[in-house]
Amino acid sequence: MPSNVEIKAKVSDLTQFAQKAAELSQSEGTIIRQHDTFFSCSQGRLKLRDFMNGSGQLIFYERPDTDGPKLSRYSITPTSDPQSLQVVLSEALGVKGEVKKERRLFLIGQTRVHLDTVEGLGHYMELEVAEDLMEKLGVSKESLVTGAYMDLLLKEHKEI
Repeated sequence: MPSNVEIKAKVSDLTQFAQKAAELSQSEGTIIRQHDTFFSCSQGRLKLRDFMNGSGQLIFYERPDTDGPKLSRYSITPTSDPQSLQVVLSEALGVKGEVKKERRLFLIGQTRVHLDTVEGLGHYMELEVAEDLMEKLGVSKESLVTGAYMDLLLKEHKEI
């Protein structure tokens, strides 16, 4: 299974982070709308990512729920009919929850930098890689978060 190292953190100043990422990537980034449906499964996480344009990806991944950088192992398969696949998987496995977000993707060298606005949670960033880039972008270790957006949304609803 392929793998990468992922770092996720809350972003307190969206504009400042976007400016730094744009400078470092020498681009304004690419906007990607995503609607992720998480399904119940016995191990890891299984989600269907709908790009809201008739295409999507079924993604299975395993990643520890710990603070800081974490190794994520994943398998991805594309789909040209995410809505029908969502119906079948929902009936077969049950839905754990959904995450709707707008992602701004920057490429800084070989590192993918995601600036996400997550419905119901706010602004976050994900790096699919290195601590020196965290430092250049001004991301503190205190702002790192644990778990998937789905976990954060479930936690938010419990605290209300």
